[in-house]
Amino acid sequence: MDTLTGLILRPELGNDYGDITALNNIAFGQSMEGRLVEALRRNPHFIKGLSLVAVIDGKLVGHILFFPILIKGEGKVFRSLALAPMSVLPEYQGKGIGSALVNLGLEEARADGFDSVIVLGHRDFYPRFGFVPASRFGISPPYEVPDEVFFAMELYPGSLQGVIGMVEYPPEFAEAEA
Repeated sequence: MDTLTGLILRPELGNDYGDITALNNIAFGQSMEGRLVEALRRNPHFIKGLSLVAVIDGKLVGHILFFPILIKGEGKVFRSLALAPMSVLPEYQGKGIGSALVNLGLEEARADGFDSVIVLGHRDFYPRFGFVPASRFGISPPYEVPDEVFFAMELYPGSLQGVIGMVEYPPEFAEAEA
């Protein structure tokens, strides 16, 4: 954990944009996530305080983005957040940086008035924060994914009670794959 010495977590700044794109491209080994962050940043629903970075010795080593989404079902619409993407440079992975970003992001999401977070992610990573399969709440993804990688988390006990429906991601998610 000595790599965490000097770790600074903060909201992204304008001069971080290029580094965030590069970080996502390196961490994921492709450009889809980097393009996604750039596209979401242009969306009017983007919340600057929910795009967080991890910096060590002036070097951007991690990034996480929480973006507003909707859960639609049975004539009702519920607000939530998508956690996507989250990236840490490969040489800094496994040192707690991703966990620190998730924890701070969840705190900021609560502070911004959100009740829940949805994530499509690693089945061994996200449950440690309190994420459970979204299907337990009656929440489904808009496309076919295994149940054990599509998670939901209540930011307040009972906040997903009665929330049943399908997640609707903004169009930038589909466009980034193109």
